[in-house]
Amino acid sequence: MQTNVLEYLENAVQKAPNKLAYSDGTVHLTFKDVSQRSLAIGTFLIDRRHINEPVLIFMKRSPETITAYYGTIYAGSYYVPIDEEMPSIRMSLIIETVKPKAMICDRKTAEVAEQMNFEGTIYLYDDIVSTEVNLHAIEAVRKRVIDIDPIYVVFTSGSTGVPKGVVACHRSVIDYIDQLSEILNVSEDTVFGNQTPLYLDACLKELFPTLKHTATAYIIPKQLFMFPVKLIEFMNLHKINTVCWVVSALTIISSLKAFDKVIPEHLKTVAFGSEVFPVKQFNLWKKTLPEARFINLYGPTEATGMSTFYEADRFFEEDEIIPIGKAFKNTDVMLITEDNQLAEPGEIGEICIRGTSVTMGYYGAFDKTNTVFVQNPLNPHFLETIYKTGDIGRKDPDGNLYFVSRKDHQIKHMGHRIELGEIEMNANRIEGIHSACCIYDKKTEKINLFYDGTTESKEVLKHLKAALPRYMVPTRIHPIAKMPLTANGKIDRVYLKSLIENGEV
Repeated sequence: MQTNVLEYLENAVQKAPNKLAYSDGTVHLTFKDVSQRSLAIGTFLIDRRHINEPVLIFMKRSPETITAYYGTIYAGSYYVPIDEEMPSIRMSLIIETVKPKAMICDRKTAEVAEQMNFEGTIYLYDDIVSTEVNLHAIEAVRKRVIDIDPIYVVFTSGSTGVPKGVVACHRSVIDYIDQLSEILNVSEDTVFGNQTPLYLDACLKELFPTLKHTATAYIIPKQLFMFPVKLIEFMNLHKINTVCWVVSALTIISSLKAFDKVIPEHLKTVAFGSEVFPVKQFNLWKKTLPEARFINLYGPTEATGMSTFYEADRFFEEDEIIPIGKAFKNTDVMLITEDNQLAEPGEIGEICIRGTSVTMGYYGAFDKTNTVFVQNPLNPHFLETIYKTGDIGRKDPDGNLYFVSRKDHQIKHMGHRIELGEIEMNANRIEGIHSACCIYDKKTEKINLFYDGTTESKEVLKHLKAALPRYMVPTRIHPIAKMPLTANGKIDRVYLKSLIENGEV
């Protein structure tokens, strides 16, 4: 039985040492390169007694960053990634929370790190990556590591804007990667195109399956997502055939009509998640790539990534919602009603997850952990922790799960209980709208609709009046140049709410 994620790397370097593992188009690392650098970093950290502790990784998005992650795990420690994209106050809060003694930087980020309130030691990647490997020291640490030891702390803000450090262990990641690989049909012929930041758990979809199957992963430069045609040309150049992207990255391509000029010639698997895929945009992708597999993934960081999947193998009508499907193997996804019962088919309930995918809670925050990592209310007999996602869902008679809305997106307005997601779904159907988001202003008791696209606001209002009951029609409609997104590709509702509160709209 596999008990350590590094077994993926060790098997890969035995099987295909000289095959390309990770590249960003400039830096190219074979599996042998990845192994050598990871072992060197692990040796360095062990020599300096950074064992079984958090190690901050502050580097640009690069294949080298991945080896810093693996090197930290070799030292029996757990990596805590931060990035220049983060506001300085967020980085400070992360440092304050985990209190790391060590930080690994590249030469550029080291200059920023020197200005931080960091009391530990800053190590330059270029200096430590040439450390002579001490396999005896590596093995001595390895013998003490078990599968419930942590390997990373990834910070997520959720809807509150306050960072929470999710702690995940070897067992959770191994089970996740094994199931995800099976669902995506990953093989040695797979060429991933990574879109997500490396400081989020979303990148696990490419990092570890690449090792497990001796595949190849390209870290696509972020700037290309501003130029969809160049992005697709990059994908074609490197023969990328598998992507696991947030919905917003996919809709950028389809809504800006990039397919009129070029199509992803090698793309065979398109996995998506993080937000509801607007049906009209999904259908554009399906029409452009009729032979490709499209897989809707759903899951929270607190459950090690994705927990359910649905293969969208047909076109959808505009009034349909793409299901988020059924649970991964060895994962149970339950719908729990307000009276702590299992929801019946068609009945809504909170999506709750149990199994080895459930992580170890929030770092240094037992109060927050205990509010959502709770005893299974259906099990009164022994200790069993489940994770309450805060998402509302329902199941159809076939057992397919549908995302309805966030628990905190359900409002009471004009005497009616309203799901803001239903308003957004209807807005997203309107021709010319790229994406839409509803924010309820409790102070004024008004529903605000933000959208980006080419349609005039009066036309949006006209369509919504025809599609929705009067009490659900937004009071205020705000066209914006570009929908703000969080780092993990979700609509930044906290920012939109601040626009309302500050009187900027």
